[in-house]
Amino acid sequence: MTVTYSHIIVGGGPAGCVLANRLSASGANQVLLIEAGSDFQPGQEPEEILDVYPYRAAFNPDYQWRDMNASLMSTSADGASRTPVKPYIQPRVIGGGSSMNGEIGNRGLPADYDEWAARGAEGWDWEGVLPYFRKLETDMDYDGPLHGNAGPISISRVMPGEWPGFTNATMQAISAEGYHNIDDQNAVFKDGWFPMSLTTNRRSRSSAAMGYLDPSTRKRANLTIRSRTKVDRVLFEGRRAIGVQAGEERILARRVILSAGALESPAMLLRAGIGDIEQLQQAGIEVVHALPGVGQNLHEHPSIAMSSWIRPGHRLGKTPRRHVQAAWRYSSALPDCGQGDMFMVVVAKSAWHPIGRRIGSLFSWINKPYSTGWVRLNPDNPMARPEIAFQMLSDPRDMERMKLAVRRMWSLYCSREMQQASSDPFVATHGAMAKLVGSVNVRNWLMTLGPALLTEGPASLRKMVIDRLFSSGVNIQQALQDDAAMEEIIRKHTIGGYHPSGTCRMGSASDQGAVVSPIDGAVHGIEGLHVIDASVMPCVPRANTNVPTTMVAEKLAEGLIRGMH
Repeated sequence: MTVTYSHIIVGGGPAGCVLANRLSASGANQVLLIEAGSDFQPGQEPEEILDVYPYRAAFNPDYQWRDMNASLMSTSADGASRTPVKPYIQPRVIGGGSSMNGEIGNRGLPADYDEWAARGAEGWDWEGVLPYFRKLETDMDYDGPLHGNAGPISISRVMPGEWPGFTNATMQAISAEGYHNIDDQNAVFKDGWFPMSLTTNRRSRSSAAMGYLDPSTRKRANLTIRSRTKVDRVLFEGRRAIGVQAGEERILARRVILSAGALESPAMLLRAGIGDIEQLQQAGIEVVHALPGVGQNLHEHPSIAMSSWIRPGHRLGKTPRRHVQAAWRYSSALPDCGQGDMFMVVVAKSAWHPIGRRIGSLFSWINKPYSTGWVRLNPDNPMARPEIAFQMLSDPRDMERMKLAVRRMWSLYCSREMQQASSDPFVATHGAMAKLVGSVNVRNWLMTLGPALLTEGPASLRKMVIDRLFSSGVNIQQALQDDAAMEEIIRKHTIGGYHPSGTCRMGSASDQGAVVSPIDGAVHGIEGLHVIDASVMPCVPRANTNVPTTMVAEKLAEGLIRGMH
């Protein structure tokens, strides 16, 4: 067997970019990074990826897997009761989600990582992860012992002096409820509102590809990056991974690292015969090693939006270009749900076109969910996309808190501050405005101009346009009095935050639900195979997963390198 590489990294998302940089740094390893989507050389990134307004990249189908579907709501374990599957956006581009996401740079709370350690990920408490959060970032606004100033990822904020009237009115309404500006969400961990931490340098996006695959890194003779290459399966000799199959090509290595994300990494393990014995047998796959935790423990942030028409004088102008500037972290006070278990961002522009500039949104999610789902192979076609069931809101605590989120958003819209800045609130599907006419061109701009101008007319005309074009016909006031109606609205309009995680969780080898080592991401019971991405998280943190995933890759890369010496 001729080994071409020391390490093959499958997936060029945030984790893959970190690993490619760190593993090739010494020159001792021969590293291959494989990405199924496009790669862009530094300085040649498309304008929509660079943009600090992220919707153009987020809804560009060229940067997505086009055959990914998932069941969001509750599905019975035997599949007898199954909710319809819906398209579920997952990135297919160098940098992964960091190249097309909302550029939100949350870390989460110390309690998140203390819980990881308590669940068996030894060394992953807050003190254990903080050095890696500091290592990855250059915070442009705050300094001190909790922040880094020399990392590859820029963190910045749009400060209150730049906010449009809609954002300011929302924060004033929240202040009237007794909450305060805590300024730095990544270092002050109490409830309050704040300028949103962003993965930008104020001028452009700061993706993992830009930060970790910079020109000097790409010049390394021992690093190879192959884009537009899909890995079909991991190759084995017995219980040792020896490489990957990509189309007709066998590529061999001493170690294979799966960084394909929390939906595809477990599927690749299952296709390789690593997982629950019964599921593997149903799919006709020979069992290589029994690890029942593979594909289980799927986490996501259930999310819901409430939008409104923004009055003239309160809309986002040419600056700042950034459409999400502020956020609110608060606690539900429900038993066993912890502090900071709820989150809301203010969206001051729902899309690039004339309609989108007139529609603002409050977008809320359960920051600490308890519902979990699964990823399983399709038993009729194991090589096809896996079956994905998030089981959102299956835990009663999650449904109760989603009701709370809807009520809190409605209460804000009813406040004196927000009524001066907006009108005609309605329940919406987040991102619908951007998807409506996603392509940025003159034709789509003209198509949306007429309806946009109609909203500037009499209140009755504006309400008619909103009801017919944007609103789903939901009577929110009736739902506030009718619990069953409220649950129906929530089930219809709840989406995910695109933060899948937890399906190959870290833990000790004696833990039947654990899949990988918390030291270096090594798959228990298998030689030469590691998983390093959001799937190893024991539970999703109270944060968008981009920055935590980058932190995870930094820490596990260090453990991997240390273990080779």
